[in-house]
Amino acid sequence: MRYLYIIIFMSAFSTVDAQNTSIKEVLGFDEYLGFVKKFHPIVKQAELVIDESQAKLLKSRGAFDPKIEVDYDRKKFKSLEYFDKLNATFKVPTWYGIELKANFEENTGVFLNPEADVPEGGLYSAGFSFSAARGLLINERMAALKQAKLFKEQAKADRDIYVNNILFEASVVYFEWLKAYKENQVFENFLVNAEQRFLGVKRGVEVGERAAIDSIEARIAVNDRKLNFEKTRVKLIKASLKLSNYLWLDDNTPLELQDNIIPNVNSERIIDDTFNTSALRENEFSVDQHPKLLSLDYKKQNLNLERRLKANKLLPKIDLEYNFLSETPRVSRSFSTSEYKAGVNISYPLFLRKERGDLKLAKLKIKDVDYEINATRIKISNKVTATQKELDSYVIQNGVMSQMITDYTQMLRAEERKFQLGESSLFLVNSRESKLIDGQLKAIELQKKYYTTKAKLFNSLAVNPEL
Repeated sequence: MRYLYIIIFMSAFSTVDAQNTSIKEVLGFDEYLGFVKKFHPIVKQAELVIDESQAKLLKSRGAFDPKIEVDYDRKKFKSLEYFDKLNATFKVPTWYGIELKANFEENTGVFLNPEADVPEGGLYSAGFSFSAARGLLINERMAALKQAKLFKEQAKADRDIYVNNILFEASVVYFEWLKAYKENQVFENFLVNAEQRFLGVKRGVEVGERAAIDSIEARIAVNDRKLNFEKTRVKLIKASLKLSNYLWLDDNTPLELQDNIIPNVNSERIIDDTFNTSALRENEFSVDQHPKLLSLDYKKQNLNLERRLKANKLLPKIDLEYNFLSETPRVSRSFSTSEYKAGVNISYPLFLRKERGDLKLAKLKIKDVDYEINATRIKISNKVTATQKELDSYVIQNGVMSQMITDYTQMLRAEERKFQLGESSLFLVNSRESKLIDGQLKAIELQKKYYTTKAKLFNSLAVNPEL
């Protein structure tokens, strides 16, 4: 990461010594991508999905928190105490819908309801309540907690997809920057050649060895190279600024790429190591382990929980409650089955139209996700296969283009020797050179597409590398 700290240092100080700015520093692809993954705001935003899922999990667990309820009611009018009622309850919810309760009740007053009469020191009770049918094996609290846990796992898969997408976008921008830099270098090198050739032709004209028209043609070639060099320089500046969009500091401060920072022109091995392309191509990829399919699977599990909850609501609602009563709770044997308070509440809709409708909707949602899973599985599999085939094609194309560049170079050198011997013309030399330039530009474009296809394979598999 040494070069990245150089970037930070240079962006922190706007006045840089002219001698230092001429020193070129290489920003490698792996260093750049590691910086993006660590500090880019979108990557940090993706991490918020995990934080959100943890917060929802904490919230759902709150449904099982013990709680204390105190109900106090008093009425006094014209010096007469109508009633003074205190009811304090401690409740502990449990997993299978059983709720443990401890209660203290103390009631006094002239106009107290007879059923509220309790001993002078108050009445203690301890017991439980639960649903015997609906809500026993699954209820809203249980479903919410299970769904929150699944949502947390789904958030991890979604996070991997978000991070992979931003790394893919950043990779494509780096390849554009690399392409612009190489194109600029091509025209810079050929501009030097054209200028040297122009000086040589000009001297030949001065001593009478060359025709005056040759110097004009040589000057046209120089100006053409200058024009193309300037175009590629502007293109390189724009690519550098676009690359700067992905460079940030830890404190959310954007970085500006300095002019002396250049890409690594020999990036193929680094790209393969960063993307782990060879391993991705050689090892058989399991589509079911793709983060998108994992996310959909967690979504389906959530919907299955919802379906179970809706199906459970077709059962009758039978709520049972039983409490042992005692005036002296410190004496354990004071609680007996002969003194108790119990109750049962039964309800059951006759037509169940709402419940049956909810269950049908839940089943339709599951079927919809099944269709999406099947379509996504085929789409990912075909996309990966197509990308691998495309990579194989680019390997062949790069080999052919490399041979063409070699041939163009040999043809240019031969034409230059013939020109020096007076057996060729400057027009043919410039023509051969233009062919070589076009060939090199095509090779650079082809290499950029090759690197981008590797990034597409990386993106198709939604890999989240350790950088």
